[in-house]
Amino acid sequence: MFTDLSIVWQGSIASFLAGNGTALGAAGVFLVRRLSDRLQDSLLSAAAGVMLAASFFSLLLPGLEYGEKLTGHTWIAALLVIAGILMGALLLYQIHQRLPHEHFALGREGPEGARIKRIWLFIIAITLHNFPEGMAVGVGFGGGNLNNGIVLAIGIGLQNIPEGLAVAVSLLTIQHSRLQAFCLAVLTGLVEPIGGIFGAGMVWLAEPIMPWTLGFAAGAMLFIISDEIIPETHRNDYRTLATFSLLGGFAVMMFLDATLG
Repeated sequence: MFTDLSIVWQGSIASFLAGNGTALGAAGVFLVRRLSDRLQDSLLSAAAGVMLAASFFSLLLPGLEYGEKLTGHTWIAALLVIAGILMGALLLYQIHQRLPHEHFALGREGPEGARIKRIWLFIIAITLHNFPEGMAVGVGFGGGNLNNGIVLAIGIGLQNIPEGLAVAVSLLTIQHSRLQAFCLAVLTGLVEPIGGIFGAGMVWLAEPIMPWTLGFAAGAMLFIISDEIIPETHRNDYRTLATFSLLGGFAVMMFLDATLG
């Protein structure tokens, strides 16, 4: 039945299910009140590793292959994907510059952050994380590549689990109850279906530019990894642990793509 649905529906459903990984992780807030810096850095780094592998194996490589089939030239396909990467990263950069938000360790960023309650700064920050992930899942179903979309959804769903726990526990530290922290963390995960609809809609409306679209989604995720997650997880004394956690997450996603894709 799922295979009979349009790309938009497939991307929307898959991104919604992947977003539920945030809820699963956030449920841990009822068992844990605080994460050590060591554990939080390792969890977020592992999530970044999954995102990194997903960007390469589920977005960039399919984008290059699809572009080569579409244009008949490898170099044109590469240029289309590169253009998408740069535009995706630039868009996320512009959004970050214009929206005030607050990270776990890096603190407040963006204009006039002091005028907004701290809880909303956290929510905006996590939304900026999750939208590109949902968009990537939606784009992953482009070209009728069902297996690629499913593997991408599984990978993003897995990395949402530690991220959801980290978000919920961080909300506890700014004087929110366990139930409030859980509910708010779940809400941040619900932005992923919106990103999924956007990504799948881009493919559905303009499938000929799918190499660019896949690159765009990858560029947005790569920006998040390099600009936010890696700096956050390397601020403490656990850089080596964070590095190997990232490699572990990368290996898990690569294994999923190789065996299920």
